[in-house]
This record gives sequence, C-alpha cells and structure tokens, in this order.
Amino acid sequence: MKKTEQLTDSMFYIMAALTKPRHGYAIMNLIEETTNRAISVGPASMYTIIKKLLKQELIYLFDESDSRRKTYLLTEKGKEVLEEELIIRKLMIQLAETGLEEGEQ
Repeated sequence: MKKTEQLTDSMFYIMAALTKPRHGYAIMNLIEETTNRAISVGPASMYTIIKKLLKQELIYLFDESDSRRKTYLLTEKGKEVLEEELIIRKLMIQLAETGLEEGEQ
C-alpha cells in the first residue's frame, strides 16, 4: 500500500474486526457494538468492501464450509496495512486533541 493511500473508515472498521475469523453478520455486529451504535456498515457496503479487500489481498476467505456464512481473516499484508493505518489515525487524534487543548487556553 502506498503511503499516500489511506483506508476509508469503513475499510478500517472491517479490517479491525477481522483480526479474528468472522463472517459478515458478526463483522457488522462487532462494529456496531464496539462503537455503541455510532457507526454501522450496511451489508451492501460491507460486501463491496470485502470484495475490494480480497482483491487487494488484505483479507482472505478463511472458511467457506457453510455456503451461507463465509468467514474472513486478515492476511499478513492486511495486518501490516492495519498497523500502519493505526499509527496514522493515532497521529490524527493527537493533532485534534492538541488543537482542542490549545484552543481552550
């Protein structure tokens, strides 16, 4: 992944959910529960993003023994991209926090 390319928020949430094997419904539930329902990714968006992540080899089909529930997991490349993205997002949060603190002074 190029340094200038960043994950969309939805891509980030889905990849963060796939640090353990999960199927689509479990991914959507985890995102909603973790964010106290502030963020939700609908099925159409999620499966579009999953196709994109599969094509980029950031995730892989972990188990398809149940044809109704395909389970996905991050690849090593996906873990590296997620770790890089996490660093960038932490820096963004730090910038915002610093700016807000300075604004209060």
